[in-house]
Amino acid sequence: MKLQIQYIWSALVMLPLLFASCDEWESISDSKNITPLDVNINLDIKVENIASLSGLKLKLDDFEDGYHYFKEFDGKSVSISNVIPGIYTVSVEGLALDNEGAEYFMAGNEVNIALMKDQKDIKIDIQGLKVSPLIFKELYFAGSKPPVGFGYFRDQFFEVYNNSAKTQYLDGVYFGNLVPNIATKILPVWPKEDGIDYVYAQRVWKFPGTGKDYPLQPGESAVVAQFAVNHKLEIYNPNSPVDCSHAEFEFNMDNAKWPDQEAVTDMVHVFYDGKAEKGSIPQFLMSVFGPAYCLFQVPEGETYDPVNDEKMRTTDLSEPNSTTYYAKVPIKYVLDAVECVHNENMASAKRIRAVVDAGITWVGKTYCAEGVVRKLKMDENGKPVRRENGALIFQDTNNSTEDFERNVTPVLHRYDTGIPSWNLSYNK
Repeated sequence: MKLQIQYIWSALVMLPLLFASCDEWESISDSKNITPLDVNINLDIKVENIASLSGLKLKLDDFEDGYHYFKEFDGKSVSISNVIPGIYTVSVEGLALDNEGAEYFMAGNEVNIALMKDQKDIKIDIQGLKVSPLIFKELYFAGSKPPVGFGYFRDQFFEVYNNSAKTQYLDGVYFGNLVPNIATKILPVWPKEDGIDYVYAQRVWKFPGTGKDYPLQPGESAVVAQFAVNHKLEIYNPNSPVDCSHAEFEFNMDNAKWPDQEAVTDMVHVFYDGKAEKGSIPQFLMSVFGPAYCLFQVPEGETYDPVNDEKMRTTDLSEPNSTTYYAKVPIKYVLDAVECVHNENMASAKRIRAVVDAGITWVGKTYCAEGVVRKLKMDENGKPVRRENGALIFQDTNNSTEDFERNVTPVLHRYDTGIPSWNLSYNK
């Protein structure tokens, strides 16, 4: 059963105001020279059997002029008045439960919506993503500055963490770097029949294994390195902050100049430009300005083959003669996603849907030897929350703006999160 909820915003437009904030929007009605504006927003819930929408949050953000409005609601209706006209990002997000008690992140957004005198009804589709046991814990993409030369990016890595109370298996879990490669307000045009059901990947990899070869116990994590060496060595970049020689996995691109290293094993290449081959450029570089990543898993009984299944790949339709293909990733497969951008001013340039990441995170610089790390979940006394086995629990609200600390020096297995028993490199 799909739920449809209508939110009616009766907005009174005031021109002479100089300032408005989340806490002050109610006082705007004191202004003069107001013109009534009615904006009707219809939310279409795309997840079946949702039992309760209580606790969803509604936001209006005009990032250009600095006007922000916020209100919580109980899932039935909400009214916001006295909204300054402008170009807004409209977003809804929060947690909801289905009839079986499963928890979902519910989110939807529309960007660059003109709230003006003649504005008509707006419809926002709201999707849900099950709370994931596997999450991105740390991301290092900005690279570092070498003693000689412009920049060094071979030391990039990300870390996947088991944030649940049960053993999780990495075997067959996919990783995709999403397009566009960098945040931009000029977004691709995807097939209309895709609706809002996909994100799109430039390249897809997956973790090796036949089912239970690579377990992560609660509190354990695995590092995936672009190049699994000690980058601090003189032959690489002594200014690099990381030693990736003990990484659990590596993106091996069969490059003789940067040969395969002794990580536990290599990631399995799945897709690039419509093919299974890795391509003619012998490197896998994640954008130093801020990439968008996703982890996804194909449900049992389903197949995923963007190389041989034409329905699972597409071109950017804004380039009619393009022969560059991208893999479609069904949103229902996504476990976790993080959208990284140049800096905090890029909020209006989101390129992935809010249901997979309602926010953004950033470093703000390139080749600065800094990254982002997920925040620890804290109790009311300011102490980290742990499971019975001592495993840390990380914050996961599906909003990277809130969930990540920024500009940190990258550290593999930060907080001494567990190293998997199958990584024997630490015993050498």
